[in-house]
Amino acid sequence: MTADNPLLSRSLAEPPAFDAIRPEHVVPAIRQLVAEVSAGLEALERTVQPTWAGLVEPLVRLAEPLAQAWGAVNHLMGVRNSTALREAHEAVQPEVVRLFSRLGQSRPLYAAARALRESDAWHGLDAAQRRIVDASIRDAELAGVGLDGAARERFNAIQQELAELATRFSNNVLDSTKEFALTLTARDEVAGLPESARQLAAQSAREAGHAGATAQDGPWRISLDLPSFEPFMQHAERRDLRETLYRAYVSRASSGSHDNAPLIERILALRDERARILGFADHAAVSLSRKMAGSVEAVHGLLEELRARALPAAERDHAELVAFAAQNGSPDVLHWDVAYFVEKLRVERFAISDELLRPYFPLERVLSGLFALTETLFGVRVVPADGEAPVWHPDVRFFRIVDGDSGAPRAAFYLDPYSRPADKRGGAWMDECLGRSRLFTAPGGDVRLPIAHLVCNGSPPVAGERPSLLSFRDVETLFHEFGHGLQHMLTTVDRDGAAGITNVEWDAVELPSQFMENWCYHEPTLRGLSGHWHTGEPLPHEMFERIRAARTFRAGSAILRQLYFGFTDLALHHGHDPARDGSPFDVMRRVAERTTVLRPLPEDRFLCSFSHIFAGGYSAGYYSYKWAEVLSADAFAAFEEAGLDDEPAVRATGRRFRDTVLALGGSRHPMEVFESFRGRAPSTAALLRHAGLQ
Repeated sequence: MTADNPLLSRSLAEPPAFDAIRPEHVVPAIRQLVAEVSAGLEALERTVQPTWAGLVEPLVRLAEPLAQAWGAVNHLMGVRNSTALREAHEAVQPEVVRLFSRLGQSRPLYAAARALRESDAWHGLDAAQRRIVDASIRDAELAGVGLDGAARERFNAIQQELAELATRFSNNVLDSTKEFALTLTARDEVAGLPESARQLAAQSAREAGHAGATAQDGPWRISLDLPSFEPFMQHAERRDLRETLYRAYVSRASSGSHDNAPLIERILALRDERARILGFADHAAVSLSRKMAGSVEAVHGLLEELRARALPAAERDHAELVAFAAQNGSPDVLHWDVAYFVEKLRVERFAISDELLRPYFPLERVLSGLFALTETLFGVRVVPADGEAPVWHPDVRFFRIVDGDSGAPRAAFYLDPYSRPADKRGGAWMDECLGRSRLFTAPGGDVRLPIAHLVCNGSPPVAGERPSLLSFRDVETLFHEFGHGLQHMLTTVDRDGAAGITNVEWDAVELPSQFMENWCYHEPTLRGLSGHWHTGEPLPHEMFERIRAARTFRAGSAILRQLYFGFTDLALHHGHDPARDGSPFDVMRRVAERTTVLRPLPEDRFLCSFSHIFAGGYSAGYYSYKWAEVLSADAFAAFEEAGLDDEPAVRATGRRFRDTVLALGGSRHPMEVFESFRGRAPSTAALLRHAGLQ
């Protein structure tokens, strides 16, 4: 079976055979690997020594085959989901969770790590090694290594159930998003939609069985997938249809067989119980014990500082929008009107819109410009390598990163750029495929080079009509995910457990991604990555000036929206008592009273699709986006101070950013890394200035 199973018959120095992995491979492969790791763990516990070579390296070697195989399965759950794959994943997930709980709770390994930290050998370890050992001790304690008897059994049962609930939550969001669609047949129903949106809607209709659908004559299929949903909300003149679509969107995964509401209550209760078993007050205390912020008080301090600036600005934004809508014949502005009138106001004020800009940002041209910027800033080149690695879908691209001077290979990445509502979850993300390592190398190699997954959900090409054209926000998203990828790929740390994004505190991990977004407002960069798909003409200067002028348009509203999410997350995980506070939706509405201008609808169930905190890694950590945005804005300010038009200064500053923020990964505390780049502690001044709120 091993020879025929791509999850088993592979080198740990090469990416998985994504084109060959089938659902039927999952159960036998994962069960075999679980058994091998279990046997290896028992042997290691008998022989473990309190040294790097006697503890850390053998443990990494032991876990890597299972970690890679399970990582590949989870990646495919996000990008090539199917009923058969779900069933296979569900069958073995409990066994994987039990095994990793067993690893985390190994007292012989924990004792050896503590003994290593207290030994003379500790002083011979480098900074990365010490951070790795410290993190392993902390993680073991948070994994319940100190628990006995009934407490340990209950803790492990909670871990098991939480893993299953997270998977169910994510599947429910995908399924409920996929199930809803409006099939429109009359032209007045798509009045106002730009050509690109009608082309995509007709293509969606053809894929759903309407073979003769055209952009001109329909039928048109509108879904809750963002490339379909957002243009409709921005442009459709039929207010009743916008209302229908909006109500469906904010109530996703909140009814029927896909209802996540009971799962939310159970997840919150289990997280709270788990925290108390570990001796913490609540889940927020557990979460923040391994984050840069360190305490709920520190997080609240930042969020409140931003709320004090953002709320008055958001109130002015809304008053302005209501007045504008009245001038355009609308007696009021309801939830399904906001995007529509915001887009009209943006066009009137700045003579700019997504549809005006989209033709200037064909994906291939944007990628070329992004890669050129990467070479300028960081001294590396990105080269296409399609066909050199197996992919999970024909649309997926593969690239290699090489040193700009020597051409020596540095890293590689997959790019999965387009929305596929049938089997791919929404949003955008970066994930690790392979990490940099000296323990797992190809024959003749001295280090395994990192490989990243970069996943977006942009509008796909429309066959025979147009290439993939990005909105300006899509361009920012691509830069964002590539920033994450750069921290993973340009690391110079060779230690498993501290290379790339590994062991980087969660509220610092958004620094490189949000830093890269700033370059979308740098004229030479943006014009350099633009080129009209018909003529090749770069973005005109006057259009860039409008984009720059529009950067702070409704910035208060945008910041307040993120604060709404962040405060809600904290309120649910810090001191939440259902008997006193009511349901999670009651909590959400109380937070909304302080952080929204237009209160949520009674049926708003956005929590039911809030995958970041209920199926991802952001629970009691959604604030991380704002925390890291302070760091990223301040980091970009270093380039502004050096002079954005001074290319030698930009290159020098870029190399310093590469050699600190991107290179050092989790080998040092993020504050130390930031200060080594910036020369001082971070300040909120740049963030407020960029948002026009200072």
